[in-house]
Amino acid sequence: MPVEDALHQLLALAEAAPIREREEVPLAACDGRVLAQALISTLDLPPWPNSAMDGYAVHLADWTGEPMAVSQRIFAGQSPQPLAAGTCARIFTGAPVPPGADCVEMQENAVVHPDQRVSFTEPLRVGQNIRPRGQETTVGEPVLAAGTRLGPIELGLAASLGRDRLEVVRRVRVAVLSTGDELIEPGLPLGPGQIYNSNRRVLCSWLARMGCEVVDAGILPDDLQQTRTRLAGLGSVDLILSTGGVSVGEADFLGIALREEGELALWKLAIKPGKPLTFGHFRGVPVIGLPGNPASTLVTFALLARPYLLRRQGVTEVAPMRFDVPAGFVWPTAGNRREYLRGRIEQGKAIIYRNQSSGVLRSAAWAEGFVEVLEGTTLAIGDRVNFIPL
Repeated sequence: MPVEDALHQLLALAEAAPIREREEVPLAACDGRVLAQALISTLDLPPWPNSAMDGYAVHLADWTGEPMAVSQRIFAGQSPQPLAAGTCARIFTGAPVPPGADCVEMQENAVVHPDQRVSFTEPLRVGQNIRPRGQETTVGEPVLAAGTRLGPIELGLAASLGRDRLEVVRRVRVAVLSTGDELIEPGLPLGPGQIYNSNRRVLCSWLARMGCEVVDAGILPDDLQQTRTRLAGLGSVDLILSTGGVSVGEADFLGIALREEGELALWKLAIKPGKPLTFGHFRGVPVIGLPGNPASTLVTFALLARPYLLRRQGVTEVAPMRFDVPAGFVWPTAGNRREYLRGRIEQGKAIIYRNQSSGVLRSAAWAEGFVEVLEGTTLAIGDRVNFIPL
């Protein structure tokens, strides 16, 4: 199945099971959360005309080219007096423009004479260096749409409107489990045929960065009854996210359990790495089964599981960013699957890691993103490719 078709199906399934619960959260705890309702401005920003420069506020009609007396000094946070006729006001950045003034000249274009009067070396014009009331937003104007992922900039915008709490979508609860007797946790001695479990750490950390509530379900042994029991204990989560064990082999007990007590759709994706990916349900709980190889886990989570989780929270724009760059490598053999190569940008061109094996996580640590090579495509130096930053 092409990756676009798989993503389309996953997003449709996500939209059919939205996270509807909301909660009001202090602004300081909203980083990474999803806005549940539109943020509407309750005030004009700025609330009054203010100076964009350190300089002098002037009523242009009063300026004849002759030096002007300074009638007041206005700092940010002060309330100015109306500008006296025929005078200017010393003003500083962010300070309210006094009533009667209609332009601000920067101090670099001002000359202060010994008698403290001020003249200007450049022509003046109405409105210069003044930020008008409501320049950024006005009362009643939508500022952030529902479904916006909140980051530092969005939180700063909410703070500028005086908001100390926001209504956000309840965190998605995701159970992460790995499958296979060959896996062992870091810190323990390796036995014969065993490897350390890296996928669990990748997924738990990435999910936490996305603002999910992570349930670490550990390693699932290669035992059908234990698999059933462990899955049955995860009924309170919104998604079970597994790695490995969802193919059609004799030891793929997770896939067997899904077939017996739920439903399973095995997608053989037309991508590399990441061909085996499963979506199904166990007793009504959605399950996404990612491939077990580290690079395959990374690619399928980034391109499919992550957008699915964002869409369940109501996020509209869920596709990863991609941009067009020239290839800095040769790809001589066309494949029948879309390939996502671990790569980076050097001197404006995409280059790739020397070893693209799906079992090599080091390639992703070196990389800055994925280089997308379309099906049936060969590449020469300078040919255009899509780059998807990690």
